[in-house]
Amino acid sequence: MTVMAHEPQAQEDTLLEGFLALQTPEGFRAELIDGEIVVTPPPGGGHDKNIWKLVRQVVEKSDTRFDFWGNKGLVTPSGGRCPKNHVIPDGTFVREEADLYNDDESWSPAEGIDMVVEVTSSRPGPDRVAKRHCYARAGIPLYLLVDREKQRVTLFSEPEDDDYHRVVWVPFGKPIALPEPFDFELDTSELF
Repeated sequence: MTVMAHEPQAQEDTLLEGFLALQTPEGFRAELIDGEIVVTPPPGGGHDKNIWKLVRQVVEKSDTRFDFWGNKGLVTPSGGRCPKNHVIPDGTFVREEADLYNDDESWSPAEGIDMVVEVTSSRPGPDRVAKRHCYARAGIPLYLLVDREKQRVTLFSEPEDDDYHRVVWVPFGKPIALPEPFDFELDTSELF
């Protein structure tokens, strides 16, 4: 009998394999954020209506043309000894001329993104903290968080290492300036 030696599989590899093999129910989405698998139910209508209100303003007010993806799977650097993060922002904006994501891959690198958007739902914690760190580590220049529980919009910018170094927030109803390449004031009065 021949005995084959197998290299032990690293814990992070096992976690990533298990995550990628998940079969979530239709409409649910699974994310791997800093070693934790997060499964989220389908969003409600108010959540999606807030996304649409943001997209419409970008299309109507920005002189720059953007491509938009809702729920685009992104691979971002991890914050330690866990596998790379697999996050799904509610919205991703990329300048049209970048011509990204023309394939049918479920998970794509986070390079070339101008802004990600999250609208909080019943579990706002990951959007407020863990995903913010994922986006900063990936070098995504702008992260816009619509926090429905706190009734405010927060714009994170100037990513460095594990976080954003500039944070501006306004309560719903006050405008918030989106810098280049968007270069307009976002009206938050319609958000809820």
